[in-house]
Amino acid sequence: MSPPQGSEGGLPFVDEHEVLVAAPVDAVWQALTRQVAHRNLAGNPTLARVLGTEAKRASGTSFEEGATVPGFTLAEAVPQERIRLTGRHRFSRYALSFTMASRPEGTVLAATTHAEFPGVTGFVYRQLVIGSGAHRVLVRRMLQTVRRHAEADRSG
Repeated sequence: MSPPQGSEGGLPFVDEHEVLVAAPVDAVWQALTRQVAHRNLAGNPTLARVLGTEAKRASGTSFEEGATVPGFTLAEAVPQERIRLTGRHRFSRYALSFTMASRPEGTVLAATTHAEFPGVTGFVYRQLVIGSGAHRVLVRRMLQTVRRHAEADRSG
């Protein structure tokens, strides 16, 4: 997919990654919602504390707008279509969106990141997280985990 035009809530585009899942959209949706709901996307609790993330703990009903997981607030959830998470901490303000598109061979699951990194500390943080490739590795790993679970659910 090509980078979206414009920005997410005024945030600049960072990157987009996608994976083809050999499973229908409903299986991908279930695997993705389990991954988001049961995983601390901001890392471990100590890291979340050091970063000073807003949304310090899980709250609300899973996949109800305004629900939180550490580091993120659920801004939008359209079943079997998209999930948009937003968040902020000391060094960044960000949005992570997942979209699903049905294809004859399965479902394309994409993750798109938009973020700003204000000030000198934001610049340094961006270099550590984005410039080092760590963000890319973590997002791709998450997509692969969702793919593995959706394909296993489909066959299991």
